Amino acid sequence: MQFGAGRNGDPSQLTVEQLSVERVTAFLQSLETDRHNRVSTRNVRLGAIHSFFRYLGREHPEHLQQTQRVLSIPFKRTATRQIEHLDFDEIQAVLKAVPLDQENGSRDLALLSLMFNTGARVSEIVGLETVDLRLAAPGSVLLRGKGRKERTCPLWPETAHLLQNLIDHRGPQPGQPAPVFLNHRGSRLTRFGVRLILNKYTGVAAQRQASLKSKRLHPHSIRHSTAVHLLSSGVDLSTIAHWLGHASVNTTNKYLCLDLEAKREALAKAKPLLKRRRTRKWRQDPGLIAWLAAL
Repeated sequence: MQFGAGRNGDPSQLTVEQLSVERVTAFLQSLETDRHNRVSTRNVRLGAIHSFFRYLGREHPEHLQQTQRVLSIPFKRTATRQIEHLDFDEIQAVLKAVPLDQENGSRDLALLSLMFNTGARVSEIVGLETVDLRLAAPGSVLLRGKGRKERTCPLWPETAHLLQNLIDHRGPQPGQPAPVFLNHRGSRLTRFGVRLILNKYTGVAAQRQASLKSKRLHPHSIRHSTAVHLLSSGVDLSTIAHWLGHASVNTTNKYLCLDLEAKREALAKAKPLLKRRRTRKWRQDPGLIAWLAAL
């Protein structure tokens, strides 16, 4: 709106007629050239503009022609980046990097273990309450996902043990809801705090696990890692979809392209297109060739 009103203009004085196709296109171009935003950001802004004009065309038909022109502005294609995830050895390296003898070490290990165990979204993790945990064998955790949908995930005994130690050390009142994970101020841990914790121990683990140095990781990468680990362990897509809280198995299908080991196994089953050529090593011996030439 500020772009449409000009640098010193008042956005509240803009009229619909001023939001022409030319002005909208100029704004989108400015995002890329002047602000150096990515194409994905440009598309998000265009999506918001499209939403406004769809509303405008529905509620004010007199602007229908202008609405149709703005809605004809196309989105740009963006490059699809491969989803980063951690291999099993890398997951173990990150967990081993957490020092239990330091402050917050037990919290951080329980946090990362629970995230790898459940593949939960970071919002689901930071929103956990102690009453959501069932730590007696067999352990489980109640997760509240998108659209207020609830699902229960099983816990490994090791994860349940870490969570039990964390709660026992803090000593919340039995049966009273309290955040499972707290920051250093005693408040609920935020998603940004989770990211800092992951980056901290990934950096430490990268000193021993060189493959971690080239990966751009964030809390959602742990969710991808859980999905790939389940898939490579032979768990079917339908079960993984329910495990992760996906509304459709189609959302889970993307993890099929992440399992490199499965691709290698598929390649081994297929016949190679080229046969290995036998090289005659004696032709590559210059001394032997010279001796043969002298005969």
